[in-house]
Amino acid sequence: MDSTISNRRPRPKRGTIQSVDRAARILKALAAGPRRLGVSELADRLGLSRPTVHGLLQTLLAHGFVEQDRDSDKYQLGAGLLQLGNSYLDLNELRGRSIVHAERLAERADAAVRVGVMHGATVVVVHHVFRPDTTLQILEVGAELPVHASALGKAILAFAPGELLDDLLAETPPKLTSRTLTPAALRKELAAARESGVARERDEAVLGESSVAGAIFDHSGQAVGSIGVVGDTERILPRGPARGIAGAVTEAARGVSRELGARRWPAPPIA
Repeated sequence: MDSTISNRRPRPKRGTIQSVDRAARILKALAAGPRRLGVSELADRLGLSRPTVHGLLQTLLAHGFVEQDRDSDKYQLGAGLLQLGNSYLDLNELRGRSIVHAERLAERADAAVRVGVMHGATVVVVHHVFRPDTTLQILEVGAELPVHASALGKAILAFAPGELLDDLLAETPPKLTSRTLTPAALRKELAAARESGVARERDEAVLGESSVAGAIFDHSGQAVGSIGVVGDTERILPRGPARGIAGAVTEAARGVSRELGARRWPAPPIA
């Protein structure tokens, strides 16, 4: 087949504005995978000219909808999109279904609880429950965690399609601490998480902080998010998970998944 024909993209529907349509396609392309993309890569994927893509990216950059990496000059989704989405969080079914389970998990584990969804190479915290004590704590809703170095991210990655993980590891993820896993070690740990449904992270993003999380599945068996506890390493993962934490996380993840219509927990990984 002629490559010029196969690379054509459908024209916008009648009544749509072409520049808005193209900008939306750029955002969707950046959201489709964990890696940052450059102007040429986006142009090739979308069948657009490089000057057009560059101009649209500069506009999106000015509004905070995309961010540009200083070292590679490549682009990723920006925090401006999270600000637009804050009003949506209260309507988000995953967040709504997880509130009661997250509160219960915080009480059982005596730890802070996060609920997250994957967003490119990060996990966005969509719900956060404070540790049940009187210490000063900061609300983390909207915070972005590294998908490769957080229990929330690993729990989702363990059940994601294989090509998504391959795409993430096409460029070695940043080493955030001396304990951040290598790609080979990460793959091994994800295989273990697929067996148990529970992932763990020990000092990999922040020294002294560790987390344990379980995947959340919807009615189709897709891992749409995760729920987990986070806290001081000595309390959460002194050597292995502190007594009762893995069970409490499992119960919470299973409960939210059940409310979303999941038939099994954990669900079989997507091929």
